[in-house]
Amino acid sequence: MENNKNFFAVDLGATSGRTIIGNIKDGKVILEEVTRFPNNLIQTHGQFYWDIYALYNEIIRGLKEVAKRGLEITSIGIDTWGVDFVFIGEDGQILRNPRAYRDPHTFSAMEDYLKNVKSKKELYDVTGIQLMNFNSIFQLYAMRRAENSALENAAKILFVPDALSWMLTGNDVCEYTIASTAELLDPRTGQLDEELLATLGLSRSKFGKMVQPGTLIGTLTAEVQEMTGLGAVPVYAVAGHDTGSAVAAVPAKDEEFAYLSSGTWSLMGIETKECIINDKSYELNFTNEGGIEGTTRFLKNICGMWLLERCRKEWSDSVPSDYPTLFGNAMKVQGFQSIINPDDKMFANPANMEEAIKEYCRMTGQHVPEGYAEVIRCIFDSLALRYRQVFTWLKEFASFDITTLHIIGGGSKNDYLNQFTANATGVNVLAGPQEGTALGNIMVQAKAVGMVKDIWEMRKIIANSLELIEYHPKDEELWDENYNKFLGICNKMEEKR
Repeated sequence: MENNKNFFAVDLGATSGRTIIGNIKDGKVILEEVTRFPNNLIQTHGQFYWDIYALYNEIIRGLKEVAKRGLEITSIGIDTWGVDFVFIGEDGQILRNPRAYRDPHTFSAMEDYLKNVKSKKELYDVTGIQLMNFNSIFQLYAMRRAENSALENAAKILFVPDALSWMLTGNDVCEYTIASTAELLDPRTGQLDEELLATLGLSRSKFGKMVQPGTLIGTLTAEVQEMTGLGAVPVYAVAGHDTGSAVAAVPAKDEEFAYLSSGTWSLMGIETKECIINDKSYELNFTNEGGIEGTTRFLKNICGMWLLERCRKEWSDSVPSDYPTLFGNAMKVQGFQSIINPDDKMFANPANMEEAIKEYCRMTGQHVPEGYAEVIRCIFDSLALRYRQVFTWLKEFASFDITTLHIIGGGSKNDYLNQFTANATGVNVLAGPQEGTALGNIMVQAKAVGMVKDIWEMRKIIANSLELIEYHPKDEELWDENYNKFLGICNKMEEKR
């Protein structure tokens, strides 16, 4: 294996982005952040947009910095959040900035579509995707309903990572993992469903050629080469959906694992060879998203540290701001006094998160948390119990015994919640890497150029590059007792509605 290659990863989230260099040498990968920048929503006339030109400019800035350092770049890959897209006109120009999934224009679109076009079950049976109002299908439906001029004049529709790759290379593709988030793709065929596209007045020709992670898109255009000082560097399609890149980086030894991508939002799932679409997966609202090497990411979205982050914004300056103090004080208070369902609709976007948590406890006849420490303890206990519930469902769906739960992402550094998760699920938890998305992006590039042969060699290199922290289950009877309490509280809330 040839050593010492540099890969350039662009990792864009819904609030910030960064460019990263990954250097693979002697069976290990080392990351170095090149640039970091905000990803700002633009609000105008009641609508919300992403600034695609600003993001492109930040990529160029990162490439200039690499050239300034004299680093030779083997290739480039881009991953972003899901569902959003860019319209390209017949003249090859972008037709205004792309709408953001947080735009309220989709609030009634899903209900309208499901009432007048396809039922929830019909749509799920085709796509296997969790129903969310901001999915691409409902965004496009809302735009068609509003006679959106950009949509009406679009020659091409490119998902965000594909649009940025097009800006760098001039070549348009439709990368599989990002397309799978749209609720327009049939995972059985691996293609966009033409019947669903027709319900939006669209044809398959509006989208680029479907490609898998690791496919060469093209090389930097002469214009980009001149701007950056680099040569004709190849740009590869990686797992364009950031969660797809993160799951590719799970340092598992075999197939018998589940993963928890833990951060502001949590995604818990398994990696399967085939999609799982049946009455039970529909009832429990599980989703089937594309993974690398033809795998499916069968998962469920769970509210994660969103609860705490919203509370922190609401708390006064008298509340400590650093996590060690916050978490340490939370662990000093009695556990399981107050339990909530983190995914209850009360917590979707309340005016005041702490008050919403207290109201849930009042409505279910529990102790109402007092002070920030009790609120945090409530959040941690409840998240771990919700993780157990979803993990229990995953064990029923899986065709294998799940022996390990891998926690990746920023939440992998949360020692208390990781231990609670091990206690609740009853399996060993391995925490790390924190930088899963960037690692997955870079390792797919490495596979594309022949440095690694498959996903398992990728994962072995990642495992060799970091020290995983292991958590073993404790206090089984206590967590069993409170899991039953959690289920009863959830049922009680549903009965009140």
